[in-house]
Amino acid sequence: MKKLLLASANQGKIREIRALLQNVQINLFTLEEVNLLNDIKEDGLTYAENAAKKARIFARASGMLTMSDDSGLEVEVLYGAPGIFSARYAPQLGASDADRRIYLLHQLSSYSRPWAARFHCTVALASPDGAVHFSEGVCQGEIIPQERGLKGFGYDPIFLIPELGRTMAELDLEEKNRRSHRAQAVLAIRPVLLSLL
Repeated sequence: MKKLLLASANQGKIREIRALLQNVQINLFTLEEVNLLNDIKEDGLTYAENAAKKARIFARASGMLTMSDDSGLEVEVLYGAPGIFSARYAPQLGASDADRRIYLLHQLSSYSRPWAARFHCTVALASPDGAVHFSEGVCQGEIIPQERGLKGFGYDPIFLIPELGRTMAELDLEEKNRRSHRAQAVLAIRPVLLSLL
């Protein structure tokens, strides 16, 4: 059976991607399982640069087909911020997901609602020879000032999907994987993955 390395240490992302690829005849491995450290600096100027950098480096190090993603929250009134800096948006060192949500809401407090936003995800699929394929996904919504839901991670508890009337953190994994930005990107790259297998 073919192998695929998921180049992420984020357990939420790993759980989502495993569920999205559960029907593909492939052995999925995490960085931890192949004894690789997730110590690559995300210093690209775009989601694609960051995703490709991680995918290429880990594909070369492991000798395996490797999938990586870079994703972020883009808030309209903040001109697309935090964007590629979503995971390091809060100013304090070692900030948690909760710290980042609090900081974002503080940044938005002087603007009137609704706070239109979207989640963006770019997936990179790299082979050990350096070839990289990309896909993207976007989920539209808005930021709300009160956290709702205990599922998900990151900004999910304050990201409302208006047509559902629920936040991303109020969706179970199956429903989230029908509409999230990451699900769209992973499903879009799936045909490429199958062709490489």
